[in-house]
Amino acid sequence: MELRDIEIFLTLAEELHFGRTAERLRVTPSRITKAIQRQERLIGTLLFERTNRTVRLTPYGQQLHRELSAGYRQIINGIESVSAAVRGVSGTLTIGSMGGAGTWMIKNVVELVQTRHPAVRILHRDIDAVDPLALLRSGDIDIGHLWLPLREPNLTLGPVTHTSRQVLMIAATHPFAAGDAVCREDFGDLTFVSHTSPVPPYLEEVFQPFHTPAGRSIPRGPAVSSWEDILKVVSAGQGVIATVEEVARFYPWPDLAYVPVRDAPGVKWAFAWRTAAENDLIRHFAQIARELAGGVAS
Repeated sequence: MELRDIEIFLTLAEELHFGRTAERLRVTPSRITKAIQRQERLIGTLLFERTNRTVRLTPYGQQLHRELSAGYRQIINGIESVSAAVRGVSGTLTIGSMGGAGTWMIKNVVELVQTRHPAVRILHRDIDAVDPLALLRSGDIDIGHLWLPLREPNLTLGPVTHTSRQVLMIAATHPFAAGDAVCREDFGDLTFVSHTSPVPPYLEEVFQPFHTPAGRSIPRGPAVSSWEDILKVVSAGQGVIATVEEVARFYPWPDLAYVPVRDAPGVKWAFAWRTAAENDLIRHFAQIARELAGGVAS
């Protein structure tokens, strides 16, 4: 099996979509299909189950993924390391993250990039949670650290860095603040802030769904245009938001409380960048982030 075919297999195992895999590797979908069929003939079994709607690994595909991931990453790391030494990786990367909590989330990646590539200069910009895609779209940052899912056709999604638990940020005087936890059905009894910026609904509903599991509408209240607005509105008892547990560590205001949301799914975080602006420096950064995440797939 050639290295390119291994890359195709591992990327498809991550994307579980032939079109996205082809786009990411910049080849045709038929090239992906032929490579997988060739691998399946070589091994003697199906590696992926395909329907009109879904693609998923078979048990043998899962086994092959486990066997190949670490070895492939070791090979690529070796090539990248020598290549970087020959070229002398340098330049400036502007990374966007969300406040102190966001900077802390990516600290290990940034430190390792700067250790391996001391000639690389990394600048930080703050991404405002009420308009998380603005700096990427404008080109003011090269890479953004964002919560998932991310379904923007002009952005490339990098490795998942980690998963956060959700908490409800609420005024310390609210009755729910005294409880051990809330559930998403409780959201129907609360008023969430609304946004003046164009947050895609699929991103907003990760934290602020529009309906409870039972189908009740979740009220929206005061409109906010920045993270500071959110803190002020919530601490005044005029609205609430759901956020991630890391925020509680960095914003321990005395008039705010953070209550776990027991049935909320974990929030995955990943790096993303403009597909058209991808370059060697971004690829080096993503490679190190992927390495720290434990493999080529998340």
